[in-house]
Amino acid sequence: MKRIESTQNALVKHWKKLVTTRKERERSEEFIVEGHHLVEEALKIEGSVLHIMFREDVEIPFELEESSVQVIEMTKAVAAEISETEHPQGIFAHCKQPIPSEDAYPSWNRLLMIDAVQDPGNIGTMIRTADAAGMDAVILGKGCADPFNPKTVRSGQGSHFHIPIVKGELSDWVDRAKDGGLQVIGTGLQQAQDHFTVEATSSFALIVGNEGAGVSDEFLAKADTIVKIPMYGKAESLNVAVAAGILLYTYARR
Repeated sequence: MKRIESTQNALVKHWKKLVTTRKERERSEEFIVEGHHLVEEALKIEGSVLHIMFREDVEIPFELEESSVQVIEMTKAVAAEISETEHPQGIFAHCKQPIPSEDAYPSWNRLLMIDAVQDPGNIGTMIRTADAAGMDAVILGKGCADPFNPKTVRSGQGSHFHIPIVKGELSDWVDRAKDGGLQVIGTGLQQAQDHFTVEATSSFALIVGNEGAGVSDEFLAKADTIVKIPMYGKAESLNVAVAAGILLYTYARR
């Protein structure tokens, strides 16, 4: 087993950049996961994990000792360099970003499209919810938080390894959905129907947007229908991740 004691080690510097900078994550197509659960989820995907890293005072699970993935022991100082959590568990995995194959695109019949949502926690929660609701993929448009930001990954709770995540032009994806016969459901306030009055087909794309600006008018103009969630109390709106959860479970169950 390899041991790293210096925070100046080249690999440690790379890991820290993966934790702190989107540019490094996009350049390398790699990311870091932290915590027992996320490491276990990463290991379920063959070829996804490049290294498993343990703090020196953390016991290595037996099943990882037999893993073909390189296991690296770190000092507490090194582990602190790459940790992003308030109460770190002292276990990490250096992973390849899952890159969906374009060959899979035609088989996707249920899509969650996200327009310019900037909060990493909301993005991660929606990825997790889309996974739970049985969606085929999540499409992130321009202006969205990085899906492999550490906070996004923690909020996703392992769903990054279960459901395809694509960063792309939403305009192209809306057109692709319509050409493929998917019902495109936008979310907004103008000319919108209450969500529970709308019947979704078995193949649909749901578009949710930034809590402040909402879904772009460009995408709403292409939608087959626009829905809203009625407010029965005094709140003006719902958190976008909560709203997405309500809508996904309304339509995906049909």
